[in-house]
Amino acid sequence: MKISRLLLAVLVMSLAWQQGGAQVINSIGEENMKVPKGLKPQEKKAESPYLADIDTESPYFQYIDSAQTYIYSHDWPKAEQWLTKAFLIDPDNPGNSMVLSNIATLQRYQGRLAEAVKNYSLALDMTPHAVTLLLNRAALYVEMDSVQRAIDDFERVCELDMYDTEARYSLGVLAMERGDNKRAEDLFNEIKRINPNSGLYHEGMGLLHKRNGNFSRAAELFTQVIKVQPSAQLLGNRADCYLAMKRLNDAEDDIRTALEMTPDDPYLYVLRAKLNKLRFQREDMARDIDTAVSLGLSRDYINQALN
Repeated sequence: MKISRLLLAVLVMSLAWQQGGAQVINSIGEENMKVPKGLKPQEKKAESPYLADIDTESPYFQYIDSAQTYIYSHDWPKAEQWLTKAFLIDPDNPGNSMVLSNIATLQRYQGRLAEAVKNYSLALDMTPHAVTLLLNRAALYVEMDSVQRAIDDFERVCELDMYDTEARYSLGVLAMERGDNKRAEDLFNEIKRINPNSGLYHEGMGLLHKRNGNFSRAAELFTQVIKVQPSAQLLGNRADCYLAMKRLNDAEDDIRTALEMTPDDPYLYVLRAKLNKLRFQREDMARDIDTAVSLGLSRDYINQALN
């Protein structure tokens, strides 16, 4: 099954918002252990660092420390080089799950997706119950259009943690893509049972109502989340609903605010192009289309979205 480009964009942006864009892991703690069934989210303890004694004078530790310096400065290639040195100098170190995961994340930042999948998988071989790693690899599979593999990872997370909401949200979005709206609704309702105030529940149901053409209800659901935790992705979704409802001024406000948050998001320029089309501002529409193309979208996709 291939996921449509529009829903792929929604899911990838949502995953980035939830997970901080596959963040670098600073320690191997509870996130890499199996979450005991029956443990509610509010009962989880704060993550603890890996409990093995750490020799801070060892080359292994110093290489990781050097990598961290380059991570802070966003020099991904240099950071990857130092992490690779750490792994090679001590391939049996129990901290290498963290090292391989971070190498994978850095490769993902650099667009080397196949290599990133390989290293996430190697890290999972060492810590197979690591929910964070499974979520990161699943999000990467979505980005690579390996949808069934993503589903497998998300379902594995649900097996490990009956209270995880991120995996259920993602599975719900993918169920919508398959046309299984009932399954999507069931998954979103599971999120509500886990956490009645979850923003992911409201966002998921908003996407479902939007997909079914109930734009007014979808906008209301997006608004509930925006009030608590605004994001460019949520504002873009609400703006799309406003455009369908011909509430053009409201759509303009949301698009402007979203662009202030993420000025390099090509999908927001597609929305603004749609707004300008409805206002018969052809030159502005063409300029937004050109910007979206320059940021990586194809004209075929944009034309499809505007029709």
